[in-house]
Amino acid sequence: MAKKVKAVETAPEVTLEPRPRLSKLIIKNFRCIGASPVTLDLDDIVVLVGPNNVGKSSVLKAYEVIMSEGSNAGHLAIEDFPFGKVDSGAVPEIELHTVIYDNSPGAEWIATTSSGEKLVREQWRWPAPGTPVRRGFNVKENRWATDEDREKVPWGAAGVANSRRPQPHRVDAFASPDEQAGEIVKLLMMAIKDRVKSHQENSKEDKESDFAKLLGGIAALQKKIVAESEEHIAAVQADLSGYIGRVFPGHRVVFDAKPEDDLDKAINLFKANPQLLMGPEDGFLSSVGRQGSGARRTLLWTAIRLLAETGKKKPEGVQRPHVLLLDEPEICLHPSAVREACDLLYGLPGITGNWQVMVTTHSPCFVDFARDHTSIVRVERREDGQITGTTIFRPERAMFDGTDKECLKLLNLCDPYVAEFFFGGRTIIVEGDTEYTAFKHAIAAAPKKYEGVHVVRARGKATIVSLCKILNQFGAPYSVLHDSDRPTYVKNEKESANPAWALNDSIRIEMAKCPGPTRMVASVPNFEGAYLGEEAKTDKPYNVLSSLKADSAILMTVSELLDALLDFDKPLPHGAVSWKNLDELKASLND
Repeated sequence: MAKKVKAVETAPEVTLEPRPRLSKLIIKNFRCIGASPVTLDLDDIVVLVGPNNVGKSSVLKAYEVIMSEGSNAGHLAIEDFPFGKVDSGAVPEIELHTVIYDNSPGAEWIATTSSGEKLVREQWRWPAPGTPVRRGFNVKENRWATDEDREKVPWGAAGVANSRRPQPHRVDAFASPDEQAGEIVKLLMMAIKDRVKSHQENSKEDKESDFAKLLGGIAALQKKIVAESEEHIAAVQADLSGYIGRVFPGHRVVFDAKPEDDLDKAINLFKANPQLLMGPEDGFLSSVGRQGSGARRTLLWTAIRLLAETGKKKPEGVQRPHVLLLDEPEICLHPSAVREACDLLYGLPGITGNWQVMVTTHSPCFVDFARDHTSIVRVERREDGQITGTTIFRPERAMFDGTDKECLKLLNLCDPYVAEFFFGGRTIIVEGDTEYTAFKHAIAAAPKKYEGVHVVRARGKATIVSLCKILNQFGAPYSVLHDSDRPTYVKNEKESANPAWALNDSIRIEMAKCPGPTRMVASVPNFEGAYLGEEAKTDKPYNVLSSLKADSAILMTVSELLDALLDFDKPLPHGAVSWKNLDELKASLND
């Protein structure tokens, strides 16, 4: 008789919902931000750019404050109110939109977006310095909850609600050494505690694990101590019961030490105040607070990297989501460390799927528009004094294809300052180093006249198209200068179609999509031939610079061209043409 084979039981698959993520932040009447709301579309990466002292750091603080509801960190002082005074018609107000994947907030608070996502809207208001009033947007009644509503907030109490949202970790630009060291220790301890929790979970199944043995030993020790104290505990219980019995006849008091309950909470595996030490391998180790600013910042990246790698190894659904709020990450970093820091920050959400990052920066090196899921927000002060926040770039709106992404990645590597135009000003895209050198020389000759002008080297026509896709999102005027080139070229006595000629029309098509005014200008047939009178084969930037220094007429022509690219009503110099179609451009080659 055949032996019956026992079926192998497999554990049922558990489908875990994605973690909640931030979608939008709206801030009014908070610090320097006035009645005109600053609205930020939040992505995996949010880069805040703009001049000094316009509220970028206040945006980071705003999220930290609302996530600290229920503690002193969630309180506002009178200095946080507009003009340092309370105006009932202009109180601080912060609104947060969170995308969720379950029904825990309550059905009345959950809206369904056009894309099918579940969205919860919450608002914090401070009628006076101190604690905020939080309320939710009731979707069923299409209104904000009022004080009269029995249930006026999603999720309920602040502690419960905060646990449902990403946890903030803010690092100030100019925090004291002790504060910076404390933040690093906190990040590292998070990773360690996550590992401890993992051991706790494993010990429930593996009774022979070191952690399980430790818990067993503690339980035995606790029982022994309770048994040895039984006589003393009994005497105290009798005295307490006697006193209580006089007031409440028939009642008694019993002390239960619960020696075997929550054993893991009885364990403190690490010092209450851990400390990081740093120094030479064979030398004296001192505290992180005594290290240089660059060393502390580097340690911060290391802590973040550790968290990222820990999160990557952990099972899905264990960690609470996190938001890193980082002020000016470029401060105190050696140039060689800036790129590494940028890569780490941009890679953090992708490594773990558990982080969002919001940074303020004055460095173009920290703006990488070739990355997916990145929002670039410009914060600036209008002429009327109001602070505005405008999402000026999102990759999905640009609709980059594979060629665009490859071109932009290479451009970022070759020119880390290419993203300078995100910080404001007037932008001119040029095809290569020759035009860039010529215009930079003209700008240096009249710096006040050309203040705020950004000349962007595309280093190729294909990249011009990609950059136009970015600038089209700004809605601000820009111009492009490119070589016309020729429809064909001859090689080995054979005439072939010139691919550069076809790219001319790609530039035209993309610029036509810009909602604002643009100017497209071609140098016929190229920059050197149009304005220098001869086409250089090698050392083009050096040749154009030498020509500009030696011949004032050439410098005047280049300056006229630069002026016409900034003021679209000004005439173009000889050799430069505006064109509307390829036939018109081809005709200019014969003029």
